[in-house]
Order: sequence, then C-alpha cells, then structure tokens
Amino acid sequence: MPGSKTRLDKVLSQSNVLSRSRTRTAVRQGRISVNGIIVKSAEEKVSEEDIISLDGVQINRREFFYIMLNKPASYVCSTDDPASPTVLNLLDKKDLPQNLFPAGRLDKDTVGFVFLTNDGNLAHNLLSPKKHIEKLYYFECRNPLSAEDISRLETGVVLDGAPTKPAKIDCNGNRGTIALTEGRYHQIKRMFGCVGNEITFLKRIAFGGIYLDEKLKEGEYRHLTVEEIRILKNNV
Repeated sequence: MPGSKTRLDKVLSQSNVLSRSRTRTAVRQGRISVNGIIVKSAEEKVSEEDIISLDGVQINRREFFYIMLNKPASYVCSTDDPASPTVLNLLDKKDLPQNLFPAGRLDKDTVGFVFLTNDGNLAHNLLSPKKHIEKLYYFECRNPLSAEDISRLETGVVLDGAPTKPAKIDCNGNRGTIALTEGRYHQIKRMFGCVGNEITFLKRIAFGGIYLDEKLKEGEYRHLTVEEIRILKNNV
C-alpha cells in the first residue's frame, strides 16, 4: 500500500545488494545512508520513496535486473576469471548487485549482445534446450559459402558425435547471419569448420527476440525496457 515501510535489511536482501547479516555489519561500519543520513539500525523502516546509498552510491532497489550489454572482444562471459576481465567489469558499481551473471556465453573474441540478470528462473528457461530460444549472429567467414555449404549448415552437421539442430542462414558471399536455437562450445566456428571454412568475425545481434540496441557502443550497456522483458518472458 502507498506509504508502507519495510525494514532496511529486508529491502537490501530482496534487492540482492546485501544479505541481512552483511547489512547489519555495513550499518555498524557507517556505510549505509537513507536520504543522506547515516543509519544506526538495520531494522530502520524505509519507504519506496527513500533514497538508500551504500558507500555513497545510490542502490537500485529492484529485485531483478535485466541488462543488455554490447560485449567487446577480450572479455569473458563469467562472474570471475583469474586470467581475463569479465563482462561484469564493464558495469558501474551502482548496477552491480550480488548474484548478477551472464545468461549464456559468448567466446572471448566474439562480440555483441550479452544478457545479464539475477533472475535465475528466467535465465534457466532461456538457456534450456527444450525452449528453442533463438540467438541471431552476424558473421564474416574466410571463403564465400556455396549453396551446398548453406544447406549442410542449415540441416545440421555432426559435432561431438551428435548433429546440430537446424539453423537458418541468410548469406551474401562470405558474410551474413545465422540463427541457432542451441549453444554448444564454439558452435558456429566448429560448424563452419565442418564445411571447410573459417569464421573471421562473429557478433551476436539478437537474443530471445530482443535485438541489440544499435546505440550501444562496445562496452556499453543499458537496462531492458518493460516491453523487452515482456518479450523475453513470453518466449519461454
């Protein structure tokens, strides 16, 4: 109801910012403020209109986050990697709640649309082979694809002892788009290898019916719109 208030530690826990115990610790350390005033108790009641900050950074109080990121090359789709920067390193601190993770992976040298969320149920459904969620990629390859090559790739080639699911290719010479409904290890590169070709550039341009925002430069991101979230959820 309007004007209702909730305990601070519960709000931060539900927003995946801090657990209740870590909230208590942060309060004792003077790290949390409400409307610019340092709070004294994790049990303090706050409303939806109150501005909560952690270490001087205003927190986003949404329970679930849905982010579109235009991934550059050299970043890995992981929450932690000892050897390379991860896609999470591209986010501002205010947009980095606990438990945020990339739903699916792009190869280190592949660029384009990475979907980041902390909604585990949605991510599970988007990645489930049973759901046939489509991913669309723009590619450039070493040699022009022949009609026979396209037919083989669309019908399915054998990887790791099992045929790939049907793909859709729209191609002009040595560049075009390919749509997949699965995501095996280095799948597109290995598929093209099966027809004696080589991928030289690969970019994911759509995921689950959502297209990469052309305004996003590599390394930039934004939160999904309400309509985009609806499209994703309807697809699963």
